Amino acid sequence: MDWSIQETARMTGTTSRTLRHYDAIGLLPPTYIADNGYRYYDETGLVRLQRILLLKELGMPLNRIAETLEGTSDSIAALGEHVHSLGRERARIERQIAAVTATIARLEAGEPLMAEEMFDGFDHRRHKEEVTQRWGREAYEKSAQWWESLPTTDKQTWKTTVEELNQDWTKAAEAGAVPESERCQVLAQRHVEWLRAVPGTPANDRSGDLDGYVRGLADMYVSDPRFAANYGGVEGAQLVRASLDHYLDVNAGQPQ
Repeated sequence: MDWSIQETARMTGTTSRTLRHYDAIGLLPPTYIADNGYRYYDETGLVRLQRILLLKELGMPLNRIAETLEGTSDSIAALGEHVHSLGRERARIERQIAAVTATIARLEAGEPLMAEEMFDGFDHRRHKEEVTQRWGREAYEKSAQWWESLPTTDKQTWKTTVEELNQDWTKAAEAGAVPESERCQVLAQRHVEWLRAVPGTPANDRSGDLDGYVRGLADMYVSDPRFAANYGGVEGAQLVRASLDHYLDVNAGQPQ
């Protein structure tokens, strides 16, 4: 059985534009193109797309995803590794839920907080091995050292900047702003500049795959409810994605 590009986009929660972009960069060519110009994907193509989306959710840039896919010929073994990684992530999230739930219970009961209990599952250094494997040791060390070196006030300023950006996106969505509008394009520029500011990411690397990285994150904003919540829900996340896509299209070929 084969699936059209529209069916594939619908099933995966992505867009036809994103799938065409994957084809253009050689990451996911269609199985064949019909006489009417429609792209179609077979089971092998869907398995490859599943792996692409899984690696994107781990934050891997598209150029590294391509290298990873080409370096592994056994899809079953590779998917098994993905399942293992997802299991570790699920366990971490479950620890965070338990930690926050315990904090709420202690606050409501007026009991003293347990510092060690509060932050179980929050230490990003637990993922050092995985981040190093997928992004490279230098990427991990740069981002980790940058964050750890920030004074408390600077960390709070950073968080405030992110919160303000999220709120402005939410307000734009509530106001019915369109992606091509000046309002959304200014927000898109702010969003890209924010991503550029994080050392160790493709956005921060002038030779990195900024286009693929930003589009990949934008897809994740829509597909993952945890991220969509930052923009007021799926509709807000869809506005962010469409605005970022338009910004990247307009600025394609411009110096990063």
